[in-house]
Amino acid sequence: MHLIAATTFGLEAVVSRELKQLGYDKQSTEDGKVTFEADASAIARANLWLRSAERVLVQVGQFEAIDFGELFDRTKALPWEEWLPENAYFPVEGRSVRSQLHSTPDCQAIVKKAIVERLKQHYHKVWFEENGPTYTIEVALLKDRATLTIDTTGPGLHKRGYRKLVGEAPLKETLAAALIQLSYWSSGRMLLDPFCGSGTIPIEAAMLGRKLAPGLHRTFAAEEWPTVPAEIWQQARDEARAVALPKLEGSIVGSDIDAEAIKLATHHAMLAGVADDMRFEHRDFARITTDELQPYGCLIANPPYGERLGELAEAEALYQRLGTFCQRLNGWSIYVLTSHKEFESLFSRRCDRRRKLFNGRIECTYYQYQGPRPPK
Repeated sequence: MHLIAATTFGLEAVVSRELKQLGYDKQSTEDGKVTFEADASAIARANLWLRSAERVLVQVGQFEAIDFGELFDRTKALPWEEWLPENAYFPVEGRSVRSQLHSTPDCQAIVKKAIVERLKQHYHKVWFEENGPTYTIEVALLKDRATLTIDTTGPGLHKRGYRKLVGEAPLKETLAAALIQLSYWSSGRMLLDPFCGSGTIPIEAAMLGRKLAPGLHRTFAAEEWPTVPAEIWQQARDEARAVALPKLEGSIVGSDIDAEAIKLATHHAMLAGVADDMRFEHRDFARITTDELQPYGCLIANPPYGERLGELAEAEALYQRLGTFCQRLNGWSIYVLTSHKEFESLFSRRCDRRRKLFNGRIECTYYQYQGPRPPK
């Protein structure tokens, strides 16, 4: 079957690499998604293991559609009965970009009607109660090409289950995992997050370093589907538990000037099962001395952007102080995500690489300063 790992713009290469590590090499990449070929077991494995994707979708069909009649006929021709039992609850969502069929509500209604007509023919019924498992269907139109999918995930993959309480301006777990995977950090090197907030970057790093499947302790929509048997999910979870490491090599440190944020971070690390793999400190990053740090490490940060009125000057002063602090980290690689266009000037150093990413709806740049590789 064809599956789609949906992702936010800019993270397609990260998700593609994650899928290859899972053994799914037959894939193609477009903006916002990576399509790959796999069997039913991949629904469970991808949901359990993908760190930076938003959700996993089954692609039921893809075709050109320039009028509503064509959309209805091509949708009805697809084998919906292979996925939907007769009591399936299947809401239809939609979106349309640069397509002649620009009315999303009309497209949703037509797709729903076409699927019902298909199921009527197969199940020989005229009425469906829709009181069974949930199959959220999406009709996505891009340049007159329709892609029809079923969501296997349910709540987005960033819902790991450990972040019960949310601090101010939270960073999504999926983006935090991507920032780490776009860095030089690996288990054994020191990692410092000087603006750790509720602890997302350190926690995601510890989970990555210990090979902990991010979706191991949550449930997914497709677990209720008869087409994806319980044995598949059990096998995928057993596999994940078998490869997990008992402890992390190296050191992870998170600091923040907000005492309440540090309390949140500590609580979240305990819920994630990685509290022993890191330490959180309530203090200003500038007070950290080089004696406390290893010669080689990675600083990964998502500092305040100064987006709110009156906060820009504070953010700019913070970037200047961060630049001064990082001058002492000669053997370190530095990675900073911010929406500020003049970050390099304030930081007093041009980056080696940059990547455009989105933190929610905010367009950001991930500034990457590559330090030397530690000696073997």
